[in-house]
Amino acid sequence: MNEQIRGLLIGTAVGDSVGLPAEGISRRRNQKLFREKWDQKLIFGYGMISDDTEHTIFVGNCLIACGDSEKIFVKRFAWCLKWWLFSLPAGVGLATLKSIVRLWLGFSPLKSGVYSAGNGAAMRSSILGAYFAHNQPKLDVFVTLSTRITHSDPRALIGAKAIAYITAWIIRDNIKKCPEIEELETILRLIEDKEVEWVNLTNQIIYALKQKLSVKQFADLIGQEKGISGYVYKTVPIAIYAWYQHFDNFRDALEAVFNCGGDTDTTGAITGALCGVTLGESAIPKLWREKILDFPRNVDLLIKIADKITENINHNYPKNTPVNYAWWWILPRNLIFLIIVLIHGFRRLLPPF
Repeated sequence: MNEQIRGLLIGTAVGDSVGLPAEGISRRRNQKLFREKWDQKLIFGYGMISDDTEHTIFVGNCLIACGDSEKIFVKRFAWCLKWWLFSLPAGVGLATLKSIVRLWLGFSPLKSGVYSAGNGAAMRSSILGAYFAHNQPKLDVFVTLSTRITHSDPRALIGAKAIAYITAWIIRDNIKKCPEIEELETILRLIEDKEVEWVNLTNQIIYALKQKLSVKQFADLIGQEKGISGYVYKTVPIAIYAWYQHFDNFRDALEAVFNCGGDTDTTGAITGALCGVTLGESAIPKLWREKILDFPRNVDLLIKIADKITENINHNYPKNTPVNYAWWWILPRNLIFLIIVLIHGFRRLLPPF
């Protein structure tokens, strides 16, 4: 399990960091700029993480601290989000921004979420699936708490549950070979079998898998020809599809997602988590992993969090001391990161078009 949870967290960071330079670019421009060659490219051949990994770190550390206490979890996670915004992160989703402002204004974490079906809750839900893989009632409660603090739209919760449920399934059944399509269909229908749009998406995923469509072709099928949007009902199905279609190859799954364009960092982070928990840390390309140049939230921190989470699971969810890191470096780091992001923004104004 420790190898799987390390793979989940590092896979999240790798998908996030490799996909980050292409985030928000249309598929057509993506192909011209990156030519389907994917490595760490944010700055001089190295990569950095964004909010996708940062929020996963918050959730992981909150789980370590709370054991299985819902009250401690939601209180601590709200605190993490409030001070994260105070540290001036370069990229904040609009729904997340509004909800954190509401937290600062005194709204309860149970009522701070705004009506949005963005993918912010789904990007941090995989670790919840791993933590409560053998405790379905707790899994449902914690995914709901993690989602509702920023997103109140039921579709955001369904998307977050989808990633958490599949992660839990992978760990619970110790899935090492590609499952039958019908098994995946059972899980997808277990998540939600009444909401019409999700049911239609489930049908499209199963149809595409049976037709052996590529990830790009599946993205086209669900209307993402120009690039993957931040709408959770687009991000989550494509991540699940890429994980299944390239079940035994971490790099192929991630590259298939990156080549679709659009919200490449978040879709990459979610896909990376699913592939990482399936294949383990050792399956993640070495250069992708080692060329994450970041501090204080980096691969070493993710490994420490993964080890403590495994310890908590093995000892029946005791309250534990969360992993500390040099928080005083976060603000200067974010200012440097902002400059790098702005440089990339100016680069996008230049050819090839």
